Amino acid sequence: MNVRKTEIDGLLIIEPNVFEDDRGYFFESFNKKRYNDLGLNFDFVQDNISKSKKGTVRGLHYQVGKFAQGKLCQVIFGKVLDVAVDIRFDSKTFGKHVAVILSEENKKQFWLPPGFAHGFSVISDEAIFSYKCTQVYDKESERGILYSDPQLAIDWKIENPIVSQKDQQAKLFKDIEKDFVY
Repeated sequence: MNVRKTEIDGLLIIEPNVFEDDRGYFFESFNKKRYNDLGLNFDFVQDNISKSKKGTVRGLHYQVGKFAQGKLCQVIFGKVLDVAVDIRFDSKTFGKHVAVILSEENKKQFWLPPGFAHGFSVISDEAIFSYKCTQVYDKESERGILYSDPQLAIDWKIENPIVSQKDQQAKLFKDIEKDFVY
């Protein structure tokens, strides 16, 4: 397994060891001991899977307080542009983002610790997106940032995005709560 740091501290791209032959492929999508041996000590409590069609944007989502989530993301089918925005107020990269292509072909995983808003866009005909979370979903702790916020200037790599009403009504980055703990 190869673990690569990104330009934002804490965000990691994980490339699992994939074993392929004429039957297909096999890889461990998570092995607690192997991840712990690499210093990646995650305690996951919830797994989520979503299926979306081309042009869908989901996010930017995060949770605050004791329900702030770390996420280990991967694509089971299709291809997405996965995006993490640094919302750690004391970070030198506050407001910056990293975008990574995750696909069925590259089998990469993207680790986002608590303190990041998360979203993705579907750039294949459809995609099945999977992510493990370090905290359970809590509606009262859920927050969102407008995916199209000009201050963030995220290139989602799609035209005419399909976005939920909830995500269209999310706050601008400049208006996120300044007193939350992640």
